[in-house]
Amino acid sequence: MFTTLKENIKKIRQLKGFSQEELACKLNVVRQTVSKWEQGLSVPDAEMLISISEVLETPVCTLLGESTTDKEDELKVISEKIVEINLQLSQRNKKRKKIIRWLIISLCLIIIAIFITLFLLNSFYLNWDYSNMENAVLGVFFHSFEWLFVRIAPIILVVSIIGLVLTRKKI
Repeated sequence: MFTTLKENIKKIRQLKGFSQEELACKLNVVRQTVSKWEQGLSVPDAEMLISISEVLETPVCTLLGESTTDKEDELKVISEKIVEINLQLSQRNKKRKKIIRWLIISLCLIIIAIFITLFLLNSFYLNWDYSNMENAVLGVFFHSFEWLFVRIAPIILVVSIIGLVLTRKKI
């Protein structure tokens, strides 16, 4: 008997002689989805689990790593496993959401820090002697960066703040 859903999908798929591409085609998903299931990066939902079981001609309980003889026990095992899988996905999604949130906060802080730096430096490159080629090239670079940053950063900052508001924890 196989132990985990990811191992079971891969092993049974291989026993049935399907490639990831063939299984994906029969399930109307992309090959990467099957690959993610087999790597344990994601899990199929209940409806897809039933479709996989039909395509692989294997009971859902076998895919989930359980062996039962009674139909009621099989349904109970399936529902318990689906609840467990959904809980794992929920925890993974919360962790991912937290990481994205901190990335957005970091982006906002970086944008604010660059704005403060630009304000304090007050376009320091404008007083350079542009007859020197190196100064001219650097001056154009700094001016271009500042020009683009001042126009694009506020939009990114507003979108980031909206993202923070939308991903905030609800109490």
